[in-house]
Amino acid sequence: MKKGSNDIRDVVYIHLNEKERFVLSYGIEFREFYRILAETLSSVLLLKHQFEDGEFNIHTQFEYVPNTKLAKLSKEDVYGYGDFVWVDFDETEILDILEGQTIAELLYLGHKLEPLRKPFFQQLNNQYAYLAHDDGWFNKIYYKNMDSFYQLFGDVIAKKVTDLKLEKGLLGLKKKRIYPSPPNEIVMELKHYMNEGMVLSIEKASQTRLKMEIPIWILGDFDNMDDMYEEYEKNSKQKTDALLIFDKKLREWHLTKA
Repeated sequence: MKKGSNDIRDVVYIHLNEKERFVLSYGIEFREFYRILAETLSSVLLLKHQFEDGEFNIHTQFEYVPNTKLAKLSKEDVYGYGDFVWVDFDETEILDILEGQTIAELLYLGHKLEPLRKPFFQQLNNQYAYLAHDDGWFNKIYYKNMDSFYQLFGDVIAKKVTDLKLEKGLLGLKKKRIYPSPPNEIVMELKHYMNEGMVLSIEKASQTRLKMEIPIWILGDFDNMDDMYEEYEKNSKQKTDALLIFDKKLREWHLTKA
């Protein structure tokens, strides 16, 4: 059964295709993407959306969101848009001289949610092509620089764990523990699992006073997230393929492979 926007934040599925520079994901939303990578965005050209406060460019016939309105877009219910597709760009003036071939490829990208060829356009100098259906449910994001994704992944995991895990302190009162992002070397260790299609389940994390363990399973390559979630529910009753462990005393992350 398809789960709503609020149900997906504590399960993260990643299938990484480093050669083609894209990531298929479930459980990471645009608001998280923007919070972490906002500094890498100038403006956004909207190809599929329902944002009502965009600017209109006559030459391309596309709406766009200037940098000053991106924070507002990030607060929208983009999950409710259905399809949400955009590419970023550097200079607003470039839209007025965008070549017909590029406009045609952008139209195809928005219509089919897949590129005709690599979706990085010289005139736009875009860093991303963001293709989502029910944002957070099915996201396919192209990264010009894959380091941006690795930063996003680490920061998202830290924020989700921080938001979801309240622990009992003295007098039984719940306290919030701030978790750091896993270091880059741990994220790089996880690349092998990401290449195969992995799910990291914060909802099934276990913890003691000394540590927290987040289970990881290899699920394989899915582009249908209903099928992925069914496979996750099946696998979550079985032995993990790895554990992402946070040592609370040392405040360090470790990865233990099965």
